Order: sequence, then structure tokens, then C-alpha cells
Amino acid sequence: MFFPSQALKGLILTAAGFMTLPVHAEALHQAINTDLATTEAAVRSQKKIAAIDDKSQTLLEEYRSATRQTETLQVYNRYLQELLESQQQEKQSLQRQLDEIEITQREILPLALRMLDSLAKFISLDMPFLPDERKQRLENLQQMMKRADVTNAEKFRRILEAFQIENDYGNNIEAYRGDLALNGSKSSVDFLRLGRLALYYQRLDGSETGYWNKEQKHWEKLPEHYRQNVRTGLRIARKEMAPDLIVLPLPAAEDAK
Repeated sequence: MFFPSQALKGLILTAAGFMTLPVHAEALHQAINTDLATTEAAVRSQKKIAAIDDKSQTLLEEYRSATRQTETLQVYNRYLQELLESQQQEKQSLQRQLDEIEITQREILPLALRMLDSLAKFISLDMPFLPDERKQRLENLQQMMKRADVTNAEKFRRILEAFQIENDYGNNIEAYRGDLALNGSKSSVDFLRLGRLALYYQRLDGSETGYWNKEQKHWEKLPEHYRQNVRTGLRIARKEMAPDLIVLPLPAAEDAK
């Protein structure tokens, strides 16, 4: 039996059911949107975190690089500081040397002049061997001392060289040819020098032989029997024969007795 009220109630329920369906869908949609929004926010946050992490890594690498550069620069700066101190010490040392050189420069010229004067006196008092050569050397030195284009060091070196040459004369024997005034006339003779012990002469024809008397400061004739000995000495000095024993008068030895 059909009851209208019950049918109506079912219809009403059914209608109510159809009416509540849109309400639940809307809530679900909102929930989904909320979840999506949350997820998107989380993604954005993750991206920001990743970006911050990348930036942090970059900054960390930059910091480490800057730290390494700082340490390198500190080491280099210490090296430069030590180098600067060393250069400063070297500069001071060079300045002291320059000051000493300036003092030496002021003192070396007077010393060189005194040495040159002593050399001239020594030559004038020495035996008269190689007079032209030694006189010319002395004159060249005297002229050099007046030249502005020659350094003081070179002047001093040349004077020392002249002293060395004079010193060497005392350690060797020598034979050379030159002119000698004998009996008022100039004659070509052979000279024999035995260090600074003795100086002999002999005419080219062997007709006369003599020696330099240191005590009397003049030439003296030797007895005829010395002629051959002097000639032998000349040959030995010229290396024309082997060294041999020869007998010659030595004025210095006689004076020492």
C-alpha cells in the first residue's frame, strides 16, 4: 500500500543527499588546493633552501680562497719585509763604503804624489842603467798625474806598476846596448847589469871594459883581464850560452868588507 508521506520523506532524503554532495566536493577541492599550495610553498621553500645552500657553499669557497690568499700574502709580505730589511742593511753598508771611498779618494792622490816623488829620487840615486827608458816612464807618470781623464785609481795603479818594474830590476840580469860618454865623446857600448849589484860596460870592439863605481858615482875602467868575463856575462844575459861561473868585481861586496 502506497503511503505518500513515506515516499515524500524518501524524496526529501534523496534530495538532501543530492544537496550535500556539492558541499563535500567543495571541501575536498579546498583541501586539495590547500595541499597543493602547501606543496608549492614547500617546493619554493626547498628551492630557497637549495639556493641559500648553494650561495653558502659559494661563500664558503670564496672565504676559503680568501683565507688562502691572505695566508699567501702574509707569507709574501714577511718575505718582502725581510728583503726590505736586508736591502736597508745593504744600503747602509754601501753608504759606509762610499764614505770610505770618498775619504780614500781624498787621501790616495797625495799618497800617489809622494810615491812618485820617492820613485824619482830613487832613480836619481840608483845605478844609471836604462836611463832613457826609466826617465821616460817617470815623465809619463808625472804628466799622467795632471790629467783629469785618468781616474785616481788608475794613476795609483800605474805608479805601483812602475815600482814593481823597478823592483824586478834587482832580481835579474840584463844585457842591452846604448850610448855612453867616454873620454869626452859618446860611444856605443854593451851594458851588463847584474841585478842592482853591479853595472858594466864594454865597447863594441872589446877595446875597453869598465864598471859603475857606486861610491864615486862615475864610470871606471877595468883591467884588461876582465874583458872576456864581461863578454861571457853579456852572452849569458842574452841567453846565447848556458849559465856559467864568471869572475867579476863587485863594488858593493868590496865596500861591505
